[in-house]
Amino acid sequence: MRLIEVISPEYLRPRLLALAQAHHAIDAWCGATNEDGRISVRMVVNAENTQRLMEALQGMMMKEPTARIVVLPVETTVPMPGQPNTAPRPDAPGGRDLTLEELYTRMAKEGNLDRNFVMLIFLSTIAATIGLAEDNTAVVIGSMVIAPLLGPVITFAFGVSMGARALAMRALFTAFVGLGLAVLLSLVIGFLWPVSVSNAEVLARTEVNVAHVVLALTAGAAGVLALTSGITTRLVGVMVAVALLPPAAVFGMLLGKGEFEPAMGAALLLGVNVICVIIAAQFVFLFQGVKPRRWVRVGQVERFTPKDWFIWLLIGTLLLVGLVVLILVRGGF
Repeated sequence: MRLIEVISPEYLRPRLLALAQAHHAIDAWCGATNEDGRISVRMVVNAENTQRLMEALQGMMMKEPTARIVVLPVETTVPMPGQPNTAPRPDAPGGRDLTLEELYTRMAKEGNLDRNFVMLIFLSTIAATIGLAEDNTAVVIGSMVIAPLLGPVITFAFGVSMGARALAMRALFTAFVGLGLAVLLSLVIGFLWPVSVSNAEVLARTEVNVAHVVLALTAGAAGVLALTSGITTRLVGVMVAVALLPPAAVFGMLLGKGEFEPAMGAALLLGVNVICVIIAAQFVFLFQGVKPRRWVRVGQVERFTPKDWFIWLLIGTLLLVGLVVLILVRGGF
């Protein structure tokens, strides 16, 4: 459930209450008119009706510069609401519990390049490099969990699906910077530290086959489903299944040691994971109804179109096919 509070000019009160009724709100009520002539209308709505109500509200508010919509999660209400008396419409989002507005806000945070992101990359890379060098599986898994690299990769796919060019490009830049920092730092550590390149944790990231492609696609799709369902605890398993940091750290370490042949395997694994997550995320977002739309006062002029979505998917598919061919050639197929 969601509590939607609409702050708007007082004359819109009847239309807002009518929208709440039309979209099967559990309850709706109004406050008194403020000194500035605005009124607060609150609506309690089931999750399956929230997105359509939000779209209707935004369409109404497009020409109201003083209007604002606030969405809050609701754990429960007393009395408990009964079962909705209407079945979800065919165009209802497939299994998506968060509204597009909530997803956009969450993804915008994941795609930011700030001091916390850089610090987490720095710390997780050190932890991963130590775990790999010492052949310590627990430390490597811990570094996977604290590494923030999966966020901007999924955010890029979300930005492309939403048609938000600025968000997608910012996330892509953040992902490149994060991966670049991880490779550079691990390269320096590998050059200065006597790291063994023959232990199990390192060798596991230099071997890549078609099964890794299937795993990365599956885990990427699961990660987006976990994110859009609002149950972020499931993302921990996805971070471990399709980790980006360990292969990036192994790639840098092996470059620092001058071991270029096994470094190629780590680079292939890293590329497969990144591209598969993006492709899987694009399809899951498409299935869940994430598509370009108008926004209230977002101020974005340039947008991706469905054609752009297809072009990015084609680029990713071609890159993935190229990587699979390299994997097969490298494996002596």
